Amino acid sequence: MPFDPVRLELIKNAIGSVVDEMLLTVVRIAYSSIMKDTMDLSSAFCDRSGRMIAQGLSLPLHLGSIPDAMEAVLAEYGDAIAEGDVYILNDPYHGGMHLPDIFMFKPVFVDGTLFGYAILVAHHNDMGGRVPGSSAADSTEIFQEGLRIPVVKLYDRGKANDTMYKLLGLNVRQPEVVLGDVRAQLAACDIGERGMQDLAARYGVDELEQSFDALLDYSERGARATLRAIPDGVYRFTDYLDDDGVNFNQPVRVQVALHIEGDSLTVDFAGTSPQVEGAINSTLSFAKSAIYFVIRSIMVEDVPNNAGFFRPIKAVAEPGSLVNPLPPGACAARGVTGFRVIDALVGALAQAVPERIRAPGEGGTTSYSIAGYDRNGTYSQFREAIMGCWGAGANREGIDGVANPAANISNAPIEAVENSAPIRVERYELVTDSGGPGQWRGGMAVLRELRYLGDNARLQLRSDRRDHPPFGVKGGRAGTPSRNLFDNGPGADGNADWVDLATKFVRPIRTGQAIRHTTAGGGGYGDPFQRPPWRVLDDVYNGKVSPAAAARDYGVAVSGPPWRVDTAKTEALRCARAATAADE
Repeated sequence: MPFDPVRLELIKNAIGSVVDEMLLTVVRIAYSSIMKDTMDLSSAFCDRSGRMIAQGLSLPLHLGSIPDAMEAVLAEYGDAIAEGDVYILNDPYHGGMHLPDIFMFKPVFVDGTLFGYAILVAHHNDMGGRVPGSSAADSTEIFQEGLRIPVVKLYDRGKANDTMYKLLGLNVRQPEVVLGDVRAQLAACDIGERGMQDLAARYGVDELEQSFDALLDYSERGARATLRAIPDGVYRFTDYLDDDGVNFNQPVRVQVALHIEGDSLTVDFAGTSPQVEGAINSTLSFAKSAIYFVIRSIMVEDVPNNAGFFRPIKAVAEPGSLVNPLPPGACAARGVTGFRVIDALVGALAQAVPERIRAPGEGGTTSYSIAGYDRNGTYSQFREAIMGCWGAGANREGIDGVANPAANISNAPIEAVENSAPIRVERYELVTDSGGPGQWRGGMAVLRELRYLGDNARLQLRSDRRDHPPFGVKGGRAGTPSRNLFDNGPGADGNADWVDLATKFVRPIRTGQAIRHTTAGGGGYGDPFQRPPWRVLDDVYNGKVSPAAAARDYGVAVSGPPWRVDTAKTEALRCARAATAADE
């Protein structure tokens, strides 16, 4: 059949529509806020060989995990896969990432022959374990984190595995929510199955499978072209996590070496910390997702997210390290490590192609949950991820109040929070002077303050970037560090009694107590004294930068209101800075 690029584009978009509709199905019918509002889930289609052909909307950090999970399914059931089967798994040591993420696979058959797999991975509110939400950073082995599910059949030739449903329902704190969300995943896989069968009827299996090969090759060419545009060499960078959630004031090292040779890339994690006691250990599949995301973020071509993109990229990590742990290492809070891998990769690429990258944003999503029983024995739980900002890049401002680009999920609306749990959102705002100064300013930090109105609960929070704030690039400065403040209740003088807490913790929270979390600010790009005064004036006018910070960080004297730049004072400030730099 002659190659027709227009027809291939139609097929590519049609497959993309199917996997997008899978994800949107879950958003429409799921029970939990983490799926409906935060949208912590991803969809995909793999062909009969398990090659990922398309990924749907939502999380880039799931990009590299689906192929490894698919491989686990094929290893377990490859010769026995039947029409009507549905497979699930969540165990990090059997193809998963961390226990709250359940992978679901539904084989798609056309005229009795296996054609591919509709796949939906989603973060569930709870998987049992010692802490509600099953994501505590201070767990020290995976057995504390909840129910581990190896590759098992949820449906066998169309018949439900009632034992698995009962086992899952008995081990979680809100079975009606978790089982409802599992059924939402199942509905999405049904949508994917029907959608791909409709495409097979329209185009024919032979043409679709030829298109699969063409799409994989297309993505591979795009990845190789991107790598060829990076000068050959070895680029190294080291970044740090503040701690592992157990051993405080002990930074955890993430070290990368990018080996660029022609159109191939090897990322070597030698020098990265050994796996840690706390629950921030990351599977290698998740670390690979971080690599794929960073390379995609500097691409010019809009190629599909599929397995062809992975072909020229290799990751090497020592077994028993932070990014390739051995059982029974705890993994629940592994998300923060994936974000730090991204930042380390960005730091390395900044040495090779600084004009194509952004400085780090807030350092990754902050995850928290508040869960407990009231006096009547009724259980409530709310869980969300707090988004922050992007760092700045060449000719690009940092973006305020958006998801980290590797997460692509959203903050829950205040109304959704207050309607879902006994919580009042008292503050939700951007923070002045938090974006890293630079010729291009880093994005602003987000502050979110919540007061608990129930009886007694446990608060779990995972954050980072307090001791090691997001760095700047090309002379840009770091963003402000994150912070966690806890209100123990009115003090002797009747005022709030705010105390600092660690970046990762689990603690009780009682009626009237509150948590105030501030994300880190994004890193700046370029020398801040090269920022045009009119841009600084705009920042002051819009409350992004204070007049004092404008003079201190940018050498721009702003007075008002009405706001204006004092040209003479600005020139004096910048001349003084130039003289100091010359002396150094």
